[in-house]
Amino acid sequence: MWKQGEFIELEIADLSDIGDGVGRWNDRVVFVPDTVPGDRAVVRLVYVKPSYARGQIEQLLEKSPHRVRPSCIVADKCGGCQWLHIDYQYQLEAKRHQVIQGLQRIGGFAQPPVGPMLSGSQCLGYRNKVTYPVGLSRTGLVQAGYYQKSSHQLINLNQCPVQDPRLNPLLLEVKQDIQKHGWQIYNEHNHTGLVRHLGLRIGRHTGEMLLTLVVKDWSIPGIYDQAQEWLDRYPQLVGVCVNRNRERTNAIFGEETRCIAGVSYLKEQFAGLEFHVRADTFFQIYTETAEALLLFIESELNLQGKEVLLDAYCGIGTLTLPLAKKTRQAVGLELQAEAVEQANLNAKLNGIENAIFHTGAVEELLPNIDISLDIVLLDPPRKGCDRSVIETLRKSKPPRIVYVSCKIATLARDLKLLCEDGLYTLTRVQPADFFPQTAHVEAAAFLTLSTLL
Repeated sequence: MWKQGEFIELEIADLSDIGDGVGRWNDRVVFVPDTVPGDRAVVRLVYVKPSYARGQIEQLLEKSPHRVRPSCIVADKCGGCQWLHIDYQYQLEAKRHQVIQGLQRIGGFAQPPVGPMLSGSQCLGYRNKVTYPVGLSRTGLVQAGYYQKSSHQLINLNQCPVQDPRLNPLLLEVKQDIQKHGWQIYNEHNHTGLVRHLGLRIGRHTGEMLLTLVVKDWSIPGIYDQAQEWLDRYPQLVGVCVNRNRERTNAIFGEETRCIAGVSYLKEQFAGLEFHVRADTFFQIYTETAEALLLFIESELNLQGKEVLLDAYCGIGTLTLPLAKKTRQAVGLELQAEAVEQANLNAKLNGIENAIFHTGAVEELLPNIDISLDIVLLDPPRKGCDRSVIETLRKSKPPRIVYVSCKIATLARDLKLLCEDGLYTLTRVQPADFFPQTAHVEAAAFLTLSTLL
Protein backbone atom coordinates (compact mmCIF):
# COMPACT_ATOMS: atom_id res chain seq x y z
CA MET A 1 0.00 0.00 0.00
CA TRP A 2 2.87 2.42 0.71
CA LYS A 3 3.89 3.20 -2.87
CA GLN A 4 3.22 5.81 -5.52
CA GLY A 5 -0.21 5.56 -7.11
CA GLU A 6 -1.80 3.65 -4.23
CA PHE A 7 -5.00 4.82 -2.51
CA ILE A 8 -5.35 5.14 1.26
CA GLU A 9 -8.09 6.38 3.56
CA LEU A 10 -6.86 9.26 5.69
CA GLU A 11 -8.12 11.62 8.38
CA ILE A 12 -6.57 15.09 8.35
CA ALA A 13 -5.44 16.22 11.81
CA ASP A 14 -3.25 19.29 11.28
CA LEU A 15 -1.94 21.89 8.81
CA SER A 16 1.69 22.24 7.73
CA ASP A 17 3.54 25.56 7.64
CA ILE A 18 3.10 25.67 3.85
CA GLY A 19 -0.65 25.13 4.15
CA ASP A 20 -1.11 21.44 3.33
CA GLY A 21 -3.33 19.19 5.41
CA VAL A 22 -1.44 16.62 7.47
CA GLY A 23 -2.60 13.10 8.34
CA ARG A 24 -1.01 9.92 9.66
CA TRP A 25 -1.23 6.46 8.14
CA ASN A 26 0.47 3.59 9.99
CA ASP A 27 2.75 6.08 11.82
CA ARG A 28 3.76 7.74 8.57
CA VAL A 29 3.02 11.37 7.76
CA VAL A 30 1.02 12.26 4.64
CA PHE A 31 0.75 15.85 3.32
CA VAL A 32 -2.38 16.59 1.29
CA PRO A 33 -3.10 20.01 -0.30
CA ASP A 34 -6.66 21.42 -0.27
CA THR A 35 -7.67 19.55 2.88
CA VAL A 36 -8.75 20.75 6.33
CA PRO A 37 -8.32 19.21 9.78
CA GLY A 38 -11.44 17.11 10.31
CA ASP A 39 -11.64 15.98 6.67
CA ARG A 40 -11.74 12.22 6.02
CA ALA A 41 -10.75 11.36 2.47
CA VAL A 42 -9.50 8.79 0.01
CA VAL A 43 -6.04 9.99 -0.95
CA ARG A 44 -3.80 8.92 -3.82
CA LEU A 45 -0.09 8.85 -2.97
CA VAL A 46 1.83 10.87 -5.56
CA TYR A 47 5.30 11.08 -3.92
CA VAL A 48 6.46 8.45 -1.44
CA LYS A 49 9.43 8.27 0.95
CA PRO A 50 9.97 5.71 3.76
CA SER A 51 8.59 7.96 6.53
CA TYR A 52 6.33 10.41 4.70
CA ALA A 53 4.41 10.97 1.48
CA ARG A 54 2.55 13.62 -0.46
CA GLY A 55 -0.96 12.81 -1.52
CA GLN A 56 -3.79 14.09 -3.67
CA ILE A 57 -7.40 14.05 -2.56
CA GLU A 58 -9.48 11.70 -4.71
CA GLN A 59 -12.74 11.52 -2.76
CA LEU A 60 -13.95 13.47 0.24
CA LEU A 61 -15.70 10.99 2.53
CA GLU A 62 -16.47 13.37 5.39
CA LYS A 63 -16.19 17.17 5.41
CA SER A 64 -14.49 19.08 8.19
CA PRO A 65 -16.71 21.57 10.07
CA HIS A 66 -14.04 24.15 9.16
CA ARG A 67 -14.41 23.59 5.41
CA VAL A 68 -16.17 26.38 3.43
CA ARG A 69 -17.02 27.01 -0.20
CA PRO A 70 -14.14 28.95 -1.82
CA SER A 71 -14.94 32.49 -2.95
CA CYS A 72 -12.95 32.02 -6.17
CA ILE A 73 -13.88 29.94 -9.22
CA VAL A 74 -10.27 28.82 -9.81
CA ALA A 75 -9.40 28.13 -6.15
CA ASP A 76 -8.76 24.45 -6.93
CA LYS A 77 -6.19 25.36 -9.61
CA CYS A 78 -4.61 28.71 -8.76
CA GLY A 79 -1.50 28.69 -6.58
CA GLY A 80 -2.01 32.22 -5.26
CA CYS A 81 -3.99 31.15 -2.18
CA GLN A 82 -3.85 27.90 -0.22
CA TRP A 83 -6.70 28.33 2.27
CA LEU A 84 -9.78 29.72 0.49
CA HIS A 85 -11.54 26.47 1.44
CA ILE A 86 -10.91 27.00 5.19
CA ASP A 87 -13.12 29.03 7.53
CA TYR A 88 -11.30 32.28 8.34
CA GLN A 89 -11.55 32.00 12.13
CA TYR A 90 -9.96 28.57 11.90
CA GLN A 91 -7.21 30.01 9.69
CA LEU A 92 -6.36 32.41 12.53
CA GLU A 93 -6.27 29.57 15.06
CA ALA A 94 -4.06 27.50 12.76
CA LYS A 95 -1.61 30.37 12.28
CA ARG A 96 -1.31 31.03 16.00
CA HIS A 97 -0.71 27.30 16.50
CA GLN A 98 1.95 27.45 13.77
CA VAL A 99 3.77 30.22 15.68
CA ILE A 100 3.61 28.30 18.97
CA GLN A 101 4.83 25.09 17.34
CA GLY A 102 7.75 26.82 15.62
CA LEU A 103 8.89 28.54 18.80
CA GLN A 104 8.66 25.28 20.74
CA ARG A 105 10.20 22.94 18.18
CA ILE A 106 12.92 25.19 16.72
CA GLY A 107 13.36 27.84 19.40
CA GLY A 108 13.17 25.54 22.40
CA PHE A 109 10.68 27.77 24.25
CA ALA A 110 8.53 25.44 26.35
CA GLN A 111 5.65 27.88 26.84
CA PRO A 112 6.13 30.77 24.40
CA PRO A 113 4.07 33.85 25.40
CA VAL A 114 2.03 34.04 22.17
CA GLY A 115 -0.94 36.39 22.16
CA PRO A 116 -4.16 36.05 20.12
CA MET A 117 -3.90 36.67 16.38
CA LEU A 118 -4.06 40.26 15.19
CA SER A 119 -6.14 40.60 12.01
CA GLY A 120 -7.66 43.33 9.88
CA SER A 121 -11.35 43.74 9.20
CA GLN A 122 -11.16 42.08 5.77
CA CYS A 123 -10.08 38.57 4.87
CA LEU A 124 -10.70 39.27 1.15
CA GLY A 125 -9.92 42.26 -1.06
CA TYR A 126 -7.00 43.33 1.14
CA ARG A 127 -3.89 43.17 -1.09
CA ASN A 128 -2.51 46.58 -2.05
CA LYS A 129 -0.05 45.11 -4.55
CA VAL A 130 -0.19 42.30 -7.12
CA THR A 131 2.34 41.22 -9.74
CA TYR A 132 1.06 38.81 -12.37
CA PRO A 133 3.11 36.77 -14.85
CA VAL A 134 1.88 37.35 -18.40
CA GLY A 135 1.45 34.51 -20.88
CA LEU A 136 -0.43 33.30 -23.95
CA SER A 137 -3.30 30.84 -24.19
CA ARG A 138 -3.24 28.01 -26.72
CA THR A 139 -5.34 30.20 -29.00
CA GLY A 140 -2.94 33.16 -28.70
CA LEU A 141 -4.88 35.31 -26.20
CA VAL A 142 -2.90 37.36 -23.69
CA GLN A 143 -3.33 36.04 -20.16
CA ALA A 144 -2.27 37.18 -16.70
CA GLY A 145 -2.71 35.42 -13.39
CA TYR A 146 -0.96 33.12 -10.94
CA TYR A 147 0.67 29.79 -11.68
CA GLN A 148 -1.20 26.56 -11.06
CA LYS A 149 -0.18 24.82 -7.85
CA SER A 150 3.21 23.10 -8.19
CA SER A 151 3.55 24.04 -11.86
CA HIS A 152 4.38 26.80 -14.32
CA GLN A 153 0.96 26.56 -15.96
CA LEU A 154 -0.62 30.02 -15.90
CA ILE A 155 -4.17 30.33 -14.55
CA ASN A 156 -5.79 33.30 -16.26
CA LEU A 157 -7.60 35.76 -13.99
CA ASN A 158 -9.91 38.65 -14.81
CA GLN A 159 -10.43 39.42 -11.13
CA CYS A 160 -8.95 38.17 -7.89
CA PRO A 161 -10.84 37.97 -4.60
CA VAL A 162 -7.83 38.82 -2.41
CA GLN A 163 -6.61 41.90 -4.31
CA ASP A 164 -8.15 45.32 -3.69
CA PRO A 165 -11.30 45.20 -5.88
CA ARG A 166 -10.47 48.63 -7.33
CA LEU A 167 -7.65 46.93 -9.27
CA ASN A 168 -9.91 44.38 -11.01
CA PRO A 169 -10.82 46.53 -14.05
CA LEU A 170 -7.13 47.10 -14.79
CA LEU A 171 -6.34 43.39 -14.62
CA LEU A 172 -8.99 42.61 -17.24
CA GLU A 173 -8.54 45.56 -19.58
CA VAL A 174 -4.74 45.99 -19.67
CA LYS A 175 -4.44 42.44 -21.06
CA GLN A 176 -6.76 43.47 -23.90
CA ASP A 177 -4.59 46.51 -24.62
CA ILE A 178 -1.43 44.38 -24.74
CA GLN A 179 -3.26 42.09 -27.18
CA LYS A 180 -4.35 45.06 -29.29
CA HIS A 181 -0.78 46.33 -29.68
CA GLY A 182 0.58 42.89 -30.48
CA TRP A 183 3.39 43.22 -27.95
CA GLN A 184 5.24 39.94 -27.80
CA ILE A 185 4.82 37.95 -24.61
CA TYR A 186 7.99 36.77 -22.91
CA ASN A 187 8.82 33.06 -23.23
CA GLU A 188 10.85 31.89 -20.24
CA HIS A 189 11.98 28.69 -21.98
CA ASN A 190 13.83 30.33 -24.85
CA HIS A 191 14.23 33.84 -23.33
CA THR A 192 12.44 35.59 -26.18
CA GLY A 193 9.58 38.09 -26.29
CA LEU A 194 8.97 41.33 -24.45
CA VAL A 195 6.25 41.57 -21.74
CA ARG A 196 7.01 39.51 -18.62
CA HIS A 197 4.80 40.75 -15.77
CA LEU A 198 1.97 43.15 -15.03
CA GLY A 199 2.25 44.97 -11.70
CA LEU A 200 -0.60 46.85 -10.03
CA ARG A 201 -0.41 48.81 -6.78
CA ILE A 202 -2.90 50.91 -4.82
CA GLY A 203 -2.83 53.18 -1.80
CA ARG A 204 -5.51 51.63 0.42
CA HIS A 205 -6.26 54.94 2.14
CA THR A 206 -5.74 57.29 -0.82
CA GLY A 207 -6.96 55.16 -3.74
CA GLU A 208 -4.00 56.25 -5.89
CA MET A 209 -2.75 53.54 -8.28
CA LEU A 210 0.42 52.63 -10.16
CA LEU A 211 0.61 50.37 -13.22
CA THR A 212 3.94 48.74 -14.10
CA LEU A 213 4.94 46.57 -17.04
CA VAL A 214 8.02 44.40 -16.51
CA VAL A 215 9.67 43.89 -19.89
CA LYS A 216 12.79 42.37 -21.36
CA ASP A 217 13.72 45.45 -23.42
CA TRP A 218 12.83 49.14 -23.35
CA SER A 219 11.52 49.28 -26.94
CA ILE A 220 7.72 48.92 -26.71
CA PRO A 221 5.90 50.21 -29.80
CA GLY A 222 3.19 52.74 -28.92
CA ILE A 223 3.77 52.56 -25.15
CA TYR A 224 3.72 56.33 -24.54
CA ASP A 225 0.35 56.84 -26.21
CA GLN A 226 -1.04 53.77 -24.45
CA ALA A 227 0.25 54.96 -21.08
CA GLN A 228 -1.50 58.29 -21.52
CA GLU A 229 -4.67 56.46 -22.53
CA TRP A 230 -4.50 54.44 -19.30
CA LEU A 231 -4.13 57.63 -17.25
CA ASP A 232 -7.16 59.12 -19.00
CA ARG A 233 -9.22 55.94 -18.59
CA TYR A 234 -8.53 55.35 -14.88
CA PRO A 235 -8.91 58.55 -12.82
CA GLN A 236 -7.14 57.02 -9.78
CA LEU A 237 -4.12 55.92 -11.82
CA VAL A 238 -1.32 58.41 -11.11
CA GLY A 239 1.60 56.77 -12.90
CA VAL A 240 2.64 54.22 -15.52
CA CYS A 241 6.09 52.68 -15.16
CA VAL A 242 8.23 50.24 -17.11
CA ASN A 243 10.77 48.01 -15.39
CA ARG A 244 13.43 46.24 -17.46
CA ASN A 245 14.46 42.72 -16.50
CA ARG A 246 16.84 41.24 -19.07
CA GLU A 247 17.98 38.34 -16.92
CA ARG A 248 17.03 34.69 -17.20
CA THR A 249 15.69 34.59 -13.68
CA ASN A 250 12.67 33.98 -11.45
CA ALA A 251 13.11 37.44 -9.93
CA ILE A 252 10.25 39.67 -11.05
CA PHE A 253 11.85 43.11 -11.16
CA GLY A 254 15.07 44.19 -12.83
CA GLU A 255 17.30 46.93 -11.46
CA GLU A 256 15.91 49.91 -13.40
CA THR A 257 12.39 51.34 -13.47
CA ARG A 258 11.34 54.27 -15.67
CA CYS A 259 8.21 56.35 -15.30
CA ILE A 260 6.74 56.98 -18.76
CA ALA A 261 3.51 58.79 -17.81
CA GLY A 262 2.33 60.57 -14.68
CA VAL A 263 4.51 60.17 -11.59
CA SER A 264 6.76 57.32 -10.40
CA TYR A 265 5.06 56.88 -7.03
CA LEU A 266 1.69 56.80 -5.35
CA LYS A 267 0.86 58.61 -2.14
CA GLU A 268 -0.32 56.54 0.79
CA GLN A 269 -1.31 57.40 4.34
CA PHE A 270 0.20 55.05 6.91
CA ALA A 271 -0.06 55.50 10.68
CA GLY A 272 -1.02 59.14 10.17
CA LEU A 273 1.98 59.89 7.93
CA GLU A 274 2.28 60.39 4.19
CA PHE A 275 4.49 57.99 2.26
CA HIS A 276 5.58 57.97 -1.37
CA VAL A 277 5.60 54.36 -2.58
CA ARG A 278 7.17 53.41 -5.91
CA ALA A 279 6.44 50.45 -8.17
CA ASP A 280 9.26 48.27 -6.85
CA THR A 281 9.29 49.52 -3.23
CA PHE A 282 8.76 47.01 -0.43
CA PHE A 283 5.61 47.98 1.45
CA GLN A 284 3.49 45.64 3.54
CA ILE A 285 0.75 43.97 1.46
CA TYR A 286 -2.03 44.45 4.03
CA THR A 287 -1.87 48.10 5.04
CA GLU A 288 -4.44 48.00 7.84
CA THR A 289 -2.94 44.99 9.63
CA ALA A 290 0.53 46.54 9.37
CA GLU A 291 -0.85 49.67 11.05
CA ALA A 292 -2.46 47.57 13.78
CA LEU A 293 0.83 45.74 14.45
CA LEU A 294 2.67 49.06 14.62
CA LEU A 295 0.17 50.33 17.20
CA PHE A 296 0.71 47.17 19.22
CA ILE A 297 4.49 47.63 19.09
CA GLU A 298 4.14 51.24 20.25
CA SER A 299 1.88 50.18 23.11
CA GLU A 300 4.09 47.27 24.19
CA LEU A 301 7.21 49.46 24.19
CA ASN A 302 5.43 52.17 26.21
CA LEU A 303 7.57 54.86 24.58
CA GLN A 304 8.31 57.94 26.69
CA GLY A 305 9.90 60.14 24.03
CA LYS A 306 13.42 59.77 25.47
CA GLU A 307 14.48 56.53 23.77
CA VAL A 308 17.05 56.02 21.02
CA LEU A 309 15.72 53.39 18.60
CA LEU A 310 17.54 51.59 15.79
CA ASP A 311 15.50 50.05 12.97
CA ALA A 312 17.52 47.42 11.12
CA TYR A 313 16.28 46.46 7.62
CA CYS A 314 14.22 49.67 7.66
CA GLY A 315 13.20 49.88 3.99
CA ILE A 316 11.55 53.23 3.19
CA GLY A 317 11.03 53.99 6.88
CA THR A 318 7.55 52.48 7.19
CA LEU A 319 8.11 51.65 10.87
CA THR A 320 11.04 53.98 11.55
CA LEU A 321 9.20 57.22 10.90
CA PRO A 322 6.06 56.63 13.00
CA LEU A 323 8.30 55.43 15.86
CA ALA A 324 10.60 58.45 15.42
CA LYS A 325 7.69 60.69 16.35
CA LYS A 326 7.53 58.97 19.75
CA THR A 327 11.26 58.67 20.50
CA ARG A 328 14.21 61.03 20.92
CA GLN A 329 16.04 59.64 17.92
CA ALA A 330 15.51 56.89 15.33
CA VAL A 331 18.26 55.37 13.20
CA GLY A 332 17.48 53.26 10.13
CA LEU A 333 19.78 50.77 8.40
CA GLU A 334 18.99 49.57 4.89
CA LEU A 335 20.95 47.80 2.15
CA GLN A 336 19.14 49.33 -0.85
CA ALA A 337 20.21 52.88 -1.66
CA GLU A 338 16.91 53.60 -3.43
CA ALA A 339 14.95 52.69 -0.31
CA VAL A 340 17.12 54.98 1.84
CA GLU A 341 16.53 57.78 -0.66
CA GLN A 342 12.78 57.23 -0.27
CA ALA A 343 13.07 57.02 3.52
CA ASN A 344 14.77 60.42 3.62
CA LEU A 345 12.13 61.84 1.28
CA ASN A 346 9.33 60.43 3.44
CA ALA A 347 10.94 61.93 6.55
CA LYS A 348 11.08 65.32 4.85
CA LEU A 349 7.46 65.03 3.68
CA ASN A 350 6.34 64.57 7.27
CA GLY A 351 8.65 67.11 8.87
CA ILE A 352 10.50 64.43 10.85
CA GLU A 353 14.00 65.62 11.70
CA ASN A 354 15.10 63.08 14.33
CA ALA A 355 15.41 60.12 11.93
CA ILE A 356 18.77 59.27 10.36
CA PHE A 357 19.21 56.62 7.66
CA HIS A 358 22.37 54.75 6.66
CA THR A 359 22.93 52.71 3.50
CA GLY A 360 24.62 49.32 3.74
CA ALA A 361 24.35 45.75 4.99
CA VAL A 362 23.10 45.54 8.58
CA GLU A 363 25.88 43.09 9.52
CA GLU A 364 28.46 45.69 8.42
CA LEU A 365 26.79 48.84 9.78
CA LEU A 366 25.55 47.61 13.16
CA PRO A 367 28.97 47.03 14.82
CA ASN A 368 29.94 50.63 13.98
CA ILE A 369 26.94 52.33 15.58
CA ASP A 370 28.59 54.48 18.25
CA ILE A 371 25.52 55.68 20.14
CA SER A 372 23.84 54.04 23.11
CA LEU A 373 20.70 52.25 21.94
CA ASP A 374 17.60 51.69 24.04
CA ILE A 375 15.64 49.64 21.51
CA VAL A 376 16.64 47.66 18.43
CA LEU A 377 13.92 46.79 15.93
CA LEU A 378 14.74 43.88 13.59
CA ASP A 379 12.61 43.29 10.48
CA PRO A 380 14.78 41.07 8.26
CA PRO A 381 13.82 39.23 5.06
CA ARG A 382 12.58 35.64 5.23
CA LYS A 383 16.08 34.21 5.69
CA GLY A 384 16.32 35.99 9.05
CA CYS A 385 19.34 37.78 10.53
CA ASP A 386 22.91 37.08 9.58
CA ARG A 387 24.63 35.25 12.43
CA SER A 388 27.02 38.17 12.90
CA VAL A 389 24.05 40.50 13.57
CA ILE A 390 22.95 38.23 16.43
CA GLU A 391 26.52 38.13 17.79
CA THR A 392 26.79 41.95 17.65
CA LEU A 393 23.54 42.35 19.58
CA ARG A 394 24.67 39.84 22.22
CA LYS A 395 27.84 41.88 22.68
CA SER A 396 26.25 45.35 22.71
CA LYS A 397 23.27 44.23 24.85
CA PRO A 398 20.57 46.79 23.95
CA PRO A 399 17.97 46.75 26.75
CA ARG A 400 15.08 45.82 24.44
CA ILE A 401 14.77 44.10 21.06
CA VAL A 402 11.68 43.82 18.87
CA TYR A 403 11.95 41.20 16.13
CA VAL A 404 9.33 41.37 13.36
CA SER A 405 9.37 38.30 11.11
CA CYS A 406 7.51 36.86 8.14
CA LYS A 407 9.00 33.36 8.59
CA ILE A 408 8.49 31.62 11.92
CA ALA A 409 11.30 29.09 11.44
CA THR A 410 14.01 31.76 11.13
CA LEU A 411 12.40 33.86 13.88
CA ALA A 412 12.54 30.89 16.27
CA ARG A 413 16.14 30.12 15.28
CA ASP A 414 17.31 33.71 15.91
CA LEU A 415 15.34 34.11 19.16
CA LYS A 416 16.98 30.95 20.49
CA LEU A 417 20.42 32.43 19.79
CA LEU A 418 19.55 35.78 21.37
CA CYS A 419 18.15 34.12 24.51
CA GLU A 420 21.03 31.66 24.85
CA ASP A 421 22.46 31.44 28.39
CA GLY A 422 19.54 33.52 29.64
CA LEU A 423 20.91 36.78 28.17
CA TYR A 424 17.48 37.90 26.90
CA THR A 425 13.99 36.91 28.00
CA LEU A 426 11.17 36.47 25.51
CA THR A 427 8.35 38.48 27.08
CA ARG A 428 5.69 38.57 24.36
CA VAL A 429 5.00 37.33 20.83
CA GLN A 430 2.26 39.01 18.82
CA PRO A 431 1.24 37.11 15.65
CA ALA A 432 -0.51 39.04 12.87
CA ASP A 433 -2.32 37.96 9.72
CA PHE A 434 -0.81 39.93 6.84
CA PHE A 435 -1.84 37.30 4.25
CA PRO A 436 -5.40 35.96 4.79
CA GLN A 437 -6.29 32.87 2.71
CA THR A 438 -2.64 31.75 2.73
CA ALA A 439 -0.47 29.87 5.23
CA HIS A 440 1.86 32.85 5.73
CA VAL A 441 1.97 34.43 9.18
CA GLU A 442 3.82 37.46 10.58
CA ALA A 443 4.87 37.91 14.20
CA ALA A 444 6.51 40.50 16.44
CA ALA A 445 8.61 39.12 19.30
CA PHE A 446 9.65 41.26 22.27
CA LEU A 447 12.90 40.60 24.14
CA THR A 448 14.14 42.23 27.32
CA LEU A 449 17.71 42.07 28.62
CA SER A 450 17.41 39.68 31.57
CA THR A 451 19.37 41.90 33.99
CA LEU A 452 16.56 44.47 33.67
CA LEU A 453 13.83 42.08 34.80
